[in-house]
Amino acid sequence: MTINTNNLTITISAASKKQYPENDWPEIALAGRSNVGKSSFINTLLNRKNFARTSGQPGKTQLLNFYNIDDQLHFVDVPGYGYARVSKKEREKWGKMIEEYLTTRENLKAVVSLVDIRHEPSEDDLMMYEFLKYYHIPVILVATKADKVPRGKWNKHESIIKKAMKFDSTDDFIIFSSTDKTGIEEAWTAILKYL
Repeated sequence: MTINTNNLTITISAASKKQYPENDWPEIALAGRSNVGKSSFINTLLNRKNFARTSGQPGKTQLLNFYNIDDQLHFVDVPGYGYARVSKKEREKWGKMIEEYLTTRENLKAVVSLVDIRHEPSEDDLMMYEFLKYYHIPVILVATKADKVPRGKWNKHESIIKKAMKFDSTDDFIIFSSTDKTGIEEAWTAILKYL
């Protein structure tokens, strides 16, 4: 499959199943803690500056954003988890929306689960990974913000993340930086194998 990353549109921002796109394109969801770099990851993969809106304000994504990539697939940006300034009720609403999508959407082919390479995975990161494994959803684990860690320490940080998450070696693990473009090719390779 060849993807033209110049042919991009936002299909819909959906709050529930009845708003999901009705085509049969494969979907790759992106999940991660608030401010882990989901929007930057999307923009970097698509070689765009502001296709997916980035924000210094955690919790900005509040719906499932379906991005049409070349009329062939959707990237689905889900709300970031673990942001304390959002009410418990709002977090529960997001949780139900995300769970409904991840467990019922037949178009979903894999989830890019993003973690910050600088930190041990949070409890929320662990729960998300366990959730995806429980439902047998293929995972591409992406460690973002690699430019903030010296290259010589990447292996150490990778080991810490994999150990904490009880990483399944059948999943992909990619070290990524939207700043210096590390991991773009590896990310596309991992994504395309699920399409």
